[in-house]
Amino acid sequence: MNNNIRQNLDHIFLPSVSPSHPVEWVVSDGLTPYPYALHEMEERIAKIASGEADERIWLLEHPPIYTAGTSAKKSDLLAPDRFPVYQTGRGGEFTYHGPGQRVIYVMLDLKRRKQDVRAFIGALEEWIIQTLAAFNIKGERREDRVGVWVVRPEKPSTIKNEPAEDKIAAIGIRLRKWVSFHGIALNVEPDLSHYSGIVPCGISDHGVTSLVDLGLPVTMADVDVVLKKTFEKIFGPTRSLNH
Repeated sequence: MNNNIRQNLDHIFLPSVSPSHPVEWVVSDGLTPYPYALHEMEERIAKIASGEADERIWLLEHPPIYTAGTSAKKSDLLAPDRFPVYQTGRGGEFTYHGPGQRVIYVMLDLKRRKQDVRAFIGALEEWIIQTLAAFNIKGERREDRVGVWVVRPEKPSTIKNEPAEDKIAAIGIRLRKWVSFHGIALNVEPDLSHYSGIVPCGISDHGVTSLVDLGLPVTMADVDVVLKKTFEKIFGPTRSLNH
């Protein structure tokens, strides 16, 4: 991604025309079964594409599961019997979902915004980077690795002459008729030991972390407030719905 796009991520994914209906902002309590969430997303994006429904951001938590993206390698599933494993059409490899992780399903119509997949991924990364900055955490993107990363100078590194880095947010997106679904998994306070059953995103040289692991005693509600504020800066207005 070139520097000009990086410098303008706060603007390029605002709707091209002022929306008559802001993006729906939905937060689900409890643990949402993955098959139910997938069904709901499939139905919603079809309606968004046909103009029958508004765009939606859906925040939830899943019970402990592993999901496999389109690039997942069977050898990266180290403990196939530990949790349920779901094949999914999103990009990426294996990842973990579970309690304490804020899963954010992003259902946006890029035809109304900007039809540029790479820039869209960059905007999602920027959304998380700005959210982390509100908690005084420096999140960073990497050209060769999707997601948001935190440098951990206090930890030993597995790569010579490079500091240790941990992933704090994974991103896996799919587009259908230029409507996005699947999305982001931001670690707030999950059980990080659950990642040991996979090679997360196919990357074995780096670890995973969370806001609480970094020493921040924040709640999911605290994070949701900031996520909403930073989302609106990059993608436009929202309206909250009960779910």
